[in-house]
Amino acid sequence: MEHDIKERCVILGQYIAETGETVRACASKFGVSKSTVHKDVTERLKNVHPTLHGQVCEVLNINKAERHIRGGIATKNKYLHNKEKDGTK
Repeated sequence: MEHDIKERCVILGQYIAETGETVRACASKFGVSKSTVHKDVTERLKNVHPTLHGQVCEVLNINKAERHIRGGIATKNKYLHNKEKDGTK
């Protein structure tokens, strides 16, 4: 079982490092919780694959810095979609 967890950490870490995806997107793709992905790539990966851990941390820091922008874009799109649905401009 321990081997499976280490392997999962590496797989999740490689996916995030290669694609630049968020923890949420990674969790959705692999069918695990956000908490599991986050714990795997921030804590467990450090002991399993330190080099990959560094790469993943860089991506996570970029995603963290950009999340307020993504939230604003999502809110804007939500209201634009609602306007289109209502037929108003």
